[in-house]
Amino acid sequence: MATNASVRRPVKDHAALEYEAPFLLEKLVKDRVVDETGEGQALFTEVKRYLVLTRLDHRDVAWEMYSRRVDEVWHQFILFTREYSDFCDEYFGGFVHHRPSNAPAMSPNRSLRPSSFSSFGARYREVFGHALPECWMDARSITPDRRLISNEAGRLVVSEGLGRASLIRQDGTILFSVDAIALEALAFVASTPAFYVRELPGDLTDEERCAVAETLHEQRLLRIAP
Repeated sequence: MATNASVRRPVKDHAALEYEAPFLLEKLVKDRVVDETGEGQALFTEVKRYLVLTRLDHRDVAWEMYSRRVDEVWHQFILFTREYSDFCDEYFGGFVHHRPSNAPAMSPNRSLRPSSFSSFGARYREVFGHALPECWMDARSITPDRRLISNEAGRLVVSEGLGRASLIRQDGTILFSVDAIALEALAFVASTPAFYVRELPGDLTDEERCAVAETLHEQRLLRIAP
């Protein structure tokens, strides 16, 4: 996941949280990144809070980005290059770079504490006075109408035995095992690059489809589509 780069001047307290971007919210809805404006506003608020935290703590820890959904809204904001650059200059004193997880490795800074989700949550509560909202827990946003991407579609096989169905890598590594009632759903995941949860086949309720999708998401076999 992404981390931030250092910037130059002290952050202006929490003033960045007051910044509004109606143009971004319009794009999020138009491109179906979110279902409605309120959802986009909530995720954009978390982008701003994340940037505030990374600036406040950039000498102590490089916070990882722990939500693909929040991260996607950050991506979308960056696409408005002039507005994003002006926002960074105004509130953080310089451009805040985005580093994808596969970016070229930087020299390790041994003075920085390691980032973890629990420590990020604790620091978030300390700074903002409440716990991380649910939008940081990506799996909880999975509904029958949520579109997902299969990270390893075409590289997995499905097996059945002793009443269980399993997703297996071609080297034989078992990645996920569940009651055989989900066999058709797993075969679909193994072969389909992108789909809506409601499209998972088999004799499953919507609740069971969501449960399978949530577990596969937690194991990083599925990710939420923008």
